Amino acid sequence: MPSDDLTGLKDDMVAFIEGHGMRRFHGFVNYEEVQCISWDSDDDSDGWKKFVELAKDSGAPFLTMHDWVLQRDELDDLMKRLSNAQFTNDEDLEDARWLRAYIGKTGFVQLGWPYQGSVMLYETNTQWYDRYQRLLELSEDFGGIPIDESDQDDEH
Repeated sequence: MPSDDLTGLKDDMVAFIEGHGMRRFHGFVNYEEVQCISWDSDDDSDGWKKFVELAKDSGAPFLTMHDWVLQRDELDDLMKRLSNAQFTNDEDLEDARWLRAYIGKTGFVQLGWPYQGSVMLYETNTQWYDRYQRLLELSEDFGGIPIDESDQDDEH
């Protein structure tokens, strides 16, 4: 069963990376800014270890590492935006309230390493992180109205 807090996993990753004599660069790799190749762990919970070992074997001098922890102020801001949005429904607000149980927990971890002009990425996240991201996108979509591009294509 997947964990609802990735803090322990993140700590294991730090120890494993340092145990392999590698350094960590604290930074987030954005797909929109660099060419990335995502690691497929095939549902192997220890797939990240193979990822780190491959980085070392490939001569990577460091790994990028990023984690995201749900902060109370971020959740409060999200709830405020959702409640002020013109077309937000009660279910979305209830989902946001439900997320309070995860304040202070790690919901996302990303590892990466550069290789021949691309960044190899390993990412893992919790289910509640996916819910948070969905609500965040909803709150940013023109006051809560998601734009369906397929409808725009049908008009042409």
